[in-house]
Amino acid sequence: MAKLSGNYEVVFILDPNLNEEATAKLVEKFKTLIESKGTLNEVNEWGKRHLAYPINDLNEGYYVLMTFASTPDLPAELDRVLRITDGVMRSIIVDVEE
Repeated sequence: MAKLSGNYEVVFILDPNLNEEATAKLVEKFKTLIESKGTLNEVNEWGKRHLAYPINDLNEGYYVLMTFASTPDLPAELDRVLRITDGVMRSIIVDVEE
């Protein structure tokens, strides 16, 4: 049977060289996208953290964790938008089993 809705977590790493305003704009962009097609449960901004390995010659990144509930089509759209957005270094979306 097809899955009607699910709970998901997304973690993305933003470029640490972005100013506070640009970082807040990107976080708000992804909040708005999730809220338009799902239910945003939690936003946890971890802030700047040291990376395990350099990405694009950077050793730090700004981490954000969001949990949300939605239909299965939203994670694919969110992943597409994360991949094409300047300032996003890495992202992962996980289906959380309850």
